[in-house]
Amino acid sequence: MTELTRQAWLAGTMKHTMTVRRWTFFLLVGLTMIGLVALLVASLHFDGFGGPDFLMTLLFVLFLPWSVIGFWNAAIGFVIMRFSRDPLAAVMPVSPPTNEPISSSTAIVMCIRNEDVALVFRTIELMIEALAALPDPSRFHLYILSDTTDPVIAASEKQAADQLSKRHPRLSTYRRRDANTGFKAGNIRDFCDTWGASHDFMITLDADSVMSVTAIERLVRIMEANPRLGIVQSLAVGLPSTSAFTRLFQFGMRLGMRSYTLGSAWWQGDCGPYWGHNAIIRIAPFAEHCHLPRLLGSGPLSGDILSHDQVEAVLMRRAGYECRVLPIEDGSYEMNPPALIEFIRRDLRWCQGNMQYVKLLGLKDVSLISQYQLCFAILMFAGSPASVLFMLIAALRSRTAAEPAALFEPGAAQLIVLAFIVMGFAPKLATLVDVLLRGDLRRSYGGGVRVSVSALLEAGFMVLVLPIMTISQTMFLTGLAFGKAMGWSTQQRGDHALSLADAARRLWPHTLAGFAGALWFSAISPAAFWWTLPLTLGPMLAIPIAVATSHPSLGRWMARQRLCPSPEETDTPPILHALKLPALLVSAPAR
Repeated sequence: MTELTRQAWLAGTMKHTMTVRRWTFFLLVGLTMIGLVALLVASLHFDGFGGPDFLMTLLFVLFLPWSVIGFWNAAIGFVIMRFSRDPLAAVMPVSPPTNEPISSSTAIVMCIRNEDVALVFRTIELMIEALAALPDPSRFHLYILSDTTDPVIAASEKQAADQLSKRHPRLSTYRRRDANTGFKAGNIRDFCDTWGASHDFMITLDADSVMSVTAIERLVRIMEANPRLGIVQSLAVGLPSTSAFTRLFQFGMRLGMRSYTLGSAWWQGDCGPYWGHNAIIRIAPFAEHCHLPRLLGSGPLSGDILSHDQVEAVLMRRAGYECRVLPIEDGSYEMNPPALIEFIRRDLRWCQGNMQYVKLLGLKDVSLISQYQLCFAILMFAGSPASVLFMLIAALRSRTAAEPAALFEPGAAQLIVLAFIVMGFAPKLATLVDVLLRGDLRRSYGGGVRVSVSALLEAGFMVLVLPIMTISQTMFLTGLAFGKAMGWSTQQRGDHALSLADAARRLWPHTLAGFAGALWFSAISPAAFWWTLPLTLGPMLAIPIAVATSHPSLGRWMARQRLCPSPEETDTPPILHALKLPALLVSAPAR
């Protein structure tokens, strides 16, 4: 068998395998959704099935996919984690990296806009120092692409860039645009037009991104070995933090991300995601095929595409190149929001960007998996108002009925609630079980007791926060429908204590909604109040939750106790050790 014949045979086998995997996945998702919808209909049919019941069923179908897909991704990921001899090879069949010298040229591009100059350039300098120590550092060049509008910050950037260039000549370039045309995607496009032809690949970084030189070299070698790869997305994990909010959020994110990503990579295959940062891109096809369209019309869903990453992955795949995710936690980091208010702001920026995908569903020559990804990104946020409206209709029906308890068949309703609890916690439970069963991972998190207590704390925290996020998304999408946009402002990345006044100014609608809901359900029946308390308690306490979880003293206490830790706090990689992150300075090693 010739090499060409062997490659053709392998390609055909892989295509068949991916077809089977995708049909299996969607069959599991479809059957689960049919079963849950049937349970809902049986529950609502308890007192007859009318117009309101039909509307509730339609709304249920809108917010159900997110939970069902997450559950099956986690279930598949768990099976791969526990029973596959090589989990990476099971989801990413690429040639393994080698120790041969790198022959390609890679640009590392970091987009910044009105950022903390000292923090950003400290990170940049550490990465450049690591690159400069390589046998052939000329294979890499770091570009600092500024869209800063504040003249004072811009002057500080220029000064820091000049000093960096003196210390490490020929390894970095600083450029500041006069206008923020096209936002971050426009910044990257300008880089491709200006310098793209000088490089084979680019590694995209956000201002809060950090990558070790080992992770960078791994991505480059993967791309060199596989010419059909267009994008490889690394698994970015949160940097150790002394913010209580950040520790709670990214501990849960880290638990859920590995099983979820492994599971989704198993069936998505070469139609994987791109998250806009901490990824490597083949420049030539990106420059040729990934021009973002400017959305026609007026209003907040028109103009430049804000959430550019998913669209660029779709366009890269349409051009015939593979987009894959590298689901290993090693050397790729990002900084997460330090407080609930900042988290909501970031979430709503994504919400507005994802809603623009409605205008892209008619893209020609796009695969079904790529169409799914765009639809799923929309449903990620559209499910929130659907769930709120579902609850409102249920509350109204219960309030106006002669016998509220007879509106739902108890057994079917309880099964639905139990199913949502299982599906919601499945990704985190899957990885938690894997951590507890693997001695090396268990020790890296500080031991079984510590990781279990942290998981319980994070679960309670998310039960409180998720309804707050649902209300925020619902309010925002309602405003979006009437032409109210949010824009794309700079994030506040540093730890800070949120004032009570600021929290109250931003979260009073959530508090009002929580108390109104609790009073409404308590008027229906005491049982209804207690059943719905997980939905109303978080919004009622939104203001004190936001203030408390932002307070530095709570975060430092959690770091000292190693609650909600990251493995990097036990075994600190050199680049994070050099960053001297506060969490690494105050937390004690596991015993």
